[in-house]
Amino acid sequence: MKLIYGVKDRPAPVRLVLFALQQLLAILAATIAVPMIIGNGMSTAAALFGAGVGTIVYLLFTKFKSPVFLGSSFAFIGSMSAAFAGGVSASLGYLGLIVGAAFAGLVYVVIAVIIKFVGVKWIDKVMPAVVIGPTVAIIGLSLSGNAVGDAVKAVFDSGASAYIMNTNAFLCLLCALVTFIVTIICSVYGKKFLRMIPFIIGILSGYVLAAIFTAFGLAFDVEALKIVDFSLFKSMEWYPDFTFLQIFKGSLTPAEGSSIGAYIGTIAVAYIPVAFVVFAEHLADHKNISSIIETDLLTDPGLSRTLLGDGVGSIAGAFFGGCPNTTYGESVGCVAISGNASVVTTFATALLAILCSFVGPFTTFLDTIPGCVMGGVCIALYGFIAVSGLKMLQKVDLNDNGNLFTASAVLIAGVGGMALKIGPVTITAIACALILGIVTNLIVNAGKKKGESASPAADAAAETEQADAPAAAPEAPAQDAQAPADKE
Repeated sequence: MKLIYGVKDRPAPVRLVLFALQQLLAILAATIAVPMIIGNGMSTAAALFGAGVGTIVYLLFTKFKSPVFLGSSFAFIGSMSAAFAGGVSASLGYLGLIVGAAFAGLVYVVIAVIIKFVGVKWIDKVMPAVVIGPTVAIIGLSLSGNAVGDAVKAVFDSGASAYIMNTNAFLCLLCALVTFIVTIICSVYGKKFLRMIPFIIGILSGYVLAAIFTAFGLAFDVEALKIVDFSLFKSMEWYPDFTFLQIFKGSLTPAEGSSIGAYIGTIAVAYIPVAFVVFAEHLADHKNISSIIETDLLTDPGLSRTLLGDGVGSIAGAFFGGCPNTTYGESVGCVAISGNASVVTTFATALLAILCSFVGPFTTFLDTIPGCVMGGVCIALYGFIAVSGLKMLQKVDLNDNGNLFTASAVLIAGVGGMALKIGPVTITAIACALILGIVTNLIVNAGKKKGESASPAADAAAETEQADAPAAAPEAPAQDAQAPADKE
């Protein structure tokens, strides 16, 4: 789609605030979900603060040329859980979060330095569009289950391969569909500014409907109608409980029979391999956003800069919020749908995240947005990510058997959920799909000469076309040799 605001454009102040709020709502659920999953007293407000700081660091490293927001990475959930495993003290666990993020960030720095000297041409050979396109699609498709599960909010019956629908599930699905449909209407039929903020209007519509159901549920004490958890306002968090401060609240006690050195080694093993996995997602996200803004971010500002921004931003985010950050597909989807690629908006979103982390009522309000409402929005967001990946395949010749095998391998491995756990390290389905795609691509191109096709059908068609072509006209005799002598 045509961008309404380019990367260097600056929206008017009022619009800028609304755009920033829309971006914040788009990335909110995933950003605060990670600390909620890990538990151990981790602060969602601190994670929001860390995401804002990490994004600003990223923007500085990328010279404000890449409109991408950084947020809590789901890939590191297993690594973060390892920081608290084995009976270590809470203070040591929080120290482990920061040290682990430093290890992961260091991996990014090393890769960035290598790319700085070697360049990025090898990436196009190892990971061309036929590999990256399906991988980007898998990122969106792999999240589809989360979006649908949040929208329905029902128990999944594995025997029937369906969600068990009760009154609460039907109402949640209704709220999700209202959110989704209002978002569509605003984006497709909205006039001027309304078309630029479809997520805000969609989320507010779904929230209002959910609040109405909840009001009736509270009034008549009907549990099935209670969709919004207003009780969260009783225990609102007025300020972020930063991770680095948690270290000083107790002793750094390792697990029984272990040592600090052994604990740090465990953290390194848990974090470093995952960093290589997230590098693949980093590359896919930047290929995706590059296609949207029609500027190759791998060359300008350069992949080395985006990696440094992501790595150092991740360390900064974990220092405050405990969660290593990563580039967010939700942010990329928001850019694609709203048509606003202004990097000023991304910067304003980061500032808003930092400010909001200190506003208890606002962060609590964000926490009360029902999962079903966010699920309705995410159906659109994750769908756009998947479609963006498929669009990368438009220029790929799928009549070529080599390309066909490569794309098929990525899609099936990713959709099939080929996630592998090797010791303490979990290789995600996205990473496995990407690795399989790279290997397949190298195999099918290993013996292929330049310009040679791997498709018998394409070769046959070329031969037929050549045979059917009219014979070339005989070469005309030289003019000078045949021309009659000039008459005097």
